[in-house]
Amino acid sequence: MKELHPILTEVRGRVGVITLNRPGQLNALNDALMDALGDALLAFDRDDAIGAIVITGSPKAFAAGADIAAMADWSYMDVYQGDFITRNWETIRRVRKPVIAAVAGFAMGGGCELALACDLIIAGESARFALPEIKLAMLPGAGGTQRLPRAIGKAKAMDMCLSARMLGADEADRYGLVSRVVPDEQLLEQTLALAAKIASYSLPALMAIKESVNRSWESSLTEGILYERRELHARFASQDAHEGMHAFLSKRTPVFEHR
Repeated sequence: MKELHPILTEVRGRVGVITLNRPGQLNALNDALMDALGDALLAFDRDDAIGAIVITGSPKAFAAGADIAAMADWSYMDVYQGDFITRNWETIRRVRKPVIAAVAGFAMGGGCELALACDLIIAGESARFALPEIKLAMLPGAGGTQRLPRAIGKAKAMDMCLSARMLGADEADRYGLVSRVVPDEQLLEQTLALAAKIASYSLPALMAIKESVNRSWESSLTEGILYERRELHARFASQDAHEGMHAFLSKRTPVFEHR
């Protein structure tokens, strides 16, 4: 039986939508899917008509994790020479536009890590997050041990990584893992509405904010403040910033040209 294309893409206004599409495997993440996902992310990132990107899965699973069947017999040299994870899973780090994960059902292992790599996570009430790699004598190796402590703190991240504890949507919300929780039946609708709102703003300003927030994760406060200040100063070279300020003073809606 021929396998489905691992992702589906569509455009909704200024929002690019990517749907993970391995329903028979609960969207388990293999090389073919991650290659296709990376290509789609970069294509939307290059498209001037796109202002934000949404990644979603199925009602049962955002992604149930890495495809264990594909990797069970790999050797160290297989993963080292093939640059496993770094070669294609990390493509999302090159995307400058806001990326939102819409998560229903299971986000396990690599699926949780993929969601963590997005800029925002909107969770349906059925969402379940876990890093259960310890059960396989493995560890979260797609950024889980690095992004999760930054998102929810060391103690809770240790608990999830060492005990394979699963978080429901409400706990994930309280811990700061997700941005908001919505009813499952409204997940895509509300996520697309949020993405459309974000995409309506000036794209250069959105990219500057994303870069500044990410810099705060990866540097000292002093360096982060300096980076933020330089980005703020750069806004004064932007046509959109002047349009936004003058529109505010004139009590009218700004018309951004994304310049």
